[in-house]
Amino acid sequence: MKRVRIIIAVLILFMLLGGILYINPLLPIITGYAAKNLSSGIFLANRTQESMEATDLNFSFIRFVKNRVDSRSKTVTSHFLWHTSHTSFVNGYGNILVNDYPVSDIEARPYPVVPVLPENPDTIAWPMGDLIVDTIPSGIDMQQLNLAVEQAFADTVPYKGTFAVMVVCQGQPVAEKYADEFSTETLFLSWSMAKSFINALAGILVKEGKLDIYASAGMDEWKNDERRNITIHHLMQMNSGLEWNEDYGNSSDVNNMLHKEGDMARFASSKPLEYSPGSVFEYSSGSTNIVSYLMRKAIGDDAEYFAFPREQLFNKIGMRSAVFEVDASGTFVGSSYLYASLRDYARFGLLYLNNGNWQGEQILPENWVAYSTTAANGSDRSYGAFFWLNQAGIDYPDVPRDMFSCRGHDGQFIYIIPSKELVIVRTGFSKNGEFDHNGFVAGIVDAIK
Repeated sequence: MKRVRIIIAVLILFMLLGGILYINPLLPIITGYAAKNLSSGIFLANRTQESMEATDLNFSFIRFVKNRVDSRSKTVTSHFLWHTSHTSFVNGYGNILVNDYPVSDIEARPYPVVPVLPENPDTIAWPMGDLIVDTIPSGIDMQQLNLAVEQAFADTVPYKGTFAVMVVCQGQPVAEKYADEFSTETLFLSWSMAKSFINALAGILVKEGKLDIYASAGMDEWKNDERRNITIHHLMQMNSGLEWNEDYGNSSDVNNMLHKEGDMARFASSKPLEYSPGSVFEYSSGSTNIVSYLMRKAIGDDAEYFAFPREQLFNKIGMRSAVFEVDASGTFVGSSYLYASLRDYARFGLLYLNNGNWQGEQILPENWVAYSTTAANGSDRSYGAFFWLNQAGIDYPDVPRDMFSCRGHDGQFIYIIPSKELVIVRTGFSKNGEFDHNGFVAGIVDAIK
């Protein structure tokens, strides 16, 4: 019996050690996810701690995290087992997960206060403002459209988790609906829709002659190996060849980058070359953050870089609400962290629907949308340059093939369908299999005759 007890004790010890070895590298991800998303949810999106913890943070180990909110400093401290994460707040640039850099360094960077458009949007006609006329464009079956929008709010599988929906047809808003506790004032997290905003900012720099997407990316650490052949074009089409793991369910590259790294671009750029650049499609949030850093490098002045999205994009198209968050090193987290209202996401969709032209001003290069929707090598015609495509109809068989879209984790979408003059925005919190995106878009498209 004594020997049996010893064996059992040893087995329990090994199980405990195994559990510790498994959970330890996940702890910064668990607490970092909670701290970052809760702080931005409260202090940017104007949501409550209770709402965030009941929905966005109510899964896996995240639901067991203890969060302390400091309303005075606009920060959150999150604790689970033996690990703690905390955030710092910079006005105009959001909540920053504190990793690798002291708070004093994070807060001391030359963040300019860039004025948002001063006019009251309620007095300015759509799309530059929020004065929306009631006239409905011809050729729309409004009863069918409203049914399709209502269905998205059923909150049961296969239409679970919708926060808000907006439909713009022929440039005119024709449907807009919010779940309880959300409104026109709510800022929604983009997740990977932010990648498409990096596409726009890169396009503006190309138009200004400050960025050559086909030249070597010019990362210093790539000069002496085959990575020197990687271009910004390769990075934007997700075929740089850099090793990457985008699995959100474990201690993957994307989770480590977002929750453990202060300099996300440097982490991503440190990855070895796995494939020849341009040959293999592999979706990588790291690639977008490298491009964000390369734009910072091309601009050459941090204050100008920080002001760039607001001055050259957001203010140009009436996106008054938008906040692009930075990492602890001061680079915009182009892979994941942009907040904006539903209407502002619709405005961004309209910019691309109109070939980069905004009310007569060509903001993007004239061929930029065509470039952005050219299929990347190896993507099965499903991806362009930081935009998803429907050319093969794989995920959206019942939707026009010319649709392209911004997609974000857990169900954030801007759908752009030129053949229908249509922009659809949907935000929410829906895990895989909980929301029928093909059926949702198809239902709206079928209402447009």
